[in-house]
Amino acid sequence: MARLPALVPPPTDLPPRAAQLRADVRAFLEQERAAGAWTPRADVWLSGWDERFTKELGRRGWLGMTIPVEYGGHGASPLDRYVVTEELLAAGAPVAAHWVADRQIGPSLMRFGTESQRRKFLPGIAAGEVYFGIGMSEPDAGSDLAAVRTKAVQVSGGWELTGTKVWTSGAHHAHAFFALARSAPRDEQNRHAGLSQFIVELDSPGVQIRPIPLLTGAHHFNEVVFDNVFVPDDMVLGEIGAGWRQVTSELAFERSGPERFLSTFPLLTALVGELLANGSTPHQELGGLVSRLWTLRRMSLAVAGSLESGQAPELAAAVVKDLGTRYENEVIDVARLLVSIPPDPAAEGGYARLLADAVLHAPGFTLRGGTNEVLRGIVARGMGLR
Repeated sequence: MARLPALVPPPTDLPPRAAQLRADVRAFLEQERAAGAWTPRADVWLSGWDERFTKELGRRGWLGMTIPVEYGGHGASPLDRYVVTEELLAAGAPVAAHWVADRQIGPSLMRFGTESQRRKFLPGIAAGEVYFGIGMSEPDAGSDLAAVRTKAVQVSGGWELTGTKVWTSGAHHAHAFFALARSAPRDEQNRHAGLSQFIVELDSPGVQIRPIPLLTGAHHFNEVVFDNVFVPDDMVLGEIGAGWRQVTSELAFERSGPERFLSTFPLLTALVGELLANGSTPHQELGGLVSRLWTLRRMSLAVAGSLESGQAPELAAAVVKDLGTRYENEVIDVARLLVSIPPDPAAEGGYARLLADAVLHAPGFTLRGGTNEVLRGIVARGMGLR
């Protein structure tokens, strides 16, 4: 009888040194909050753009942690970075400015980038001074990256890109992004062939960045349009034609981290505070959320351990992302069930504002990074079920 593949790598425990690192990060965050430097928010890795805070993290060595020292990083492990990431998200700190660059651009440059690309971008990422976006999704492709239509045409000295990317978080602030484009005609027998990645500097001639505002009017997402944008040969990421393999490897970093279940954690802690203040008895719904949170954390930590060993567990990352983003929505449902305070996006802080942040951002939880339906297809394929 055939055995199905394991959906999650073996459990991983944090090393003893993690306790001191966690204490240091918590002390710093408490100082920041006490000084009124920022107000805790939900879904901060999308909405909390604060370049001062990001540069302070860089100064303390908490960005580019896994980047080797020779490229301006700190040569730490993914598990060390995991501890810092957990604390930042749990505190609701403003991490959006560095998020994409630190989470996946740095590791991808180390894996697929040239020496000159690493020298150009990695030191700035580790210092919190260089910001990146992601150019994957398109208007008619969504989570089906094999359907991208942005074209890359080879010209003298490089490539010209023409097409449109959507949902590019932070593109209006970012210096560059990775763009997935079709560098060869589409082959219906192998839809994943002929794709390549390019590093596009967003101030290049022919790049237009158009805002996609949220219902609140907040501007985080963008449409990025290429009109014959020239990308020199030295800004090709990895190999021409290997874009699909590279992107799926990159998505292991994007989909498996604690941000996939901690976006609403500040709301969860505020909910506990409201219930305690009102003298409420323990609730079964709250206990269920806490126990599932611990399970998701163990799963995500196992993926981080796998990444530390040099693997790229795309299947496990898809599982974490699917379960985690559904969990985030359930935190909102329980919060609205147990406490009668309505969401208030105009509030300066506190429970009402956290609830408003979570409610308004919730539609994107199960979409960004790949819709849950697409992720389940990936899992089914990985298990040999389709």
